[in-house]
Amino acid sequence: MRPARNAPVEERIEGNWHVYPLEGALELDYVDQAGNPSRRWVLARELKVGPGKMLLGGIDILSDDGYRGFRVDRIQRLEDAENGLVVEHNILDWLVKRAERQAKRRRKAIIGHR
Repeated sequence: MRPARNAPVEERIEGNWHVYPLEGALELDYVDQAGNPSRRWVLARELKVGPGKMLLGGIDILSDDGYRGFRVDRIQRLEDAENGLVVEHNILDWLVKRAERQAKRRRKAIIGHR
């Protein structure tokens, strides 16, 4: 998978947030603040881990909202559109591991281009 043009490429700190670049097309079963369930199709761009909150940032492709953050604790189910893997438990752990695997691949690619 090639990085999207507007995807962040480096792990960074933004104030109290630790931001991990994350790429992928994901289908989410999400529950909003009012308790309303919805299904979202998101082009993931980053995972933000902060004090008491974790956000999946990306582009909600079927909405006019464009880029937005989804609270990870409100994601009830996630499906990876690339391989069909369904995650219903430990979603934050799965997202962090995916971000770490992608970072490792980026580092290997940079070293390979030297």
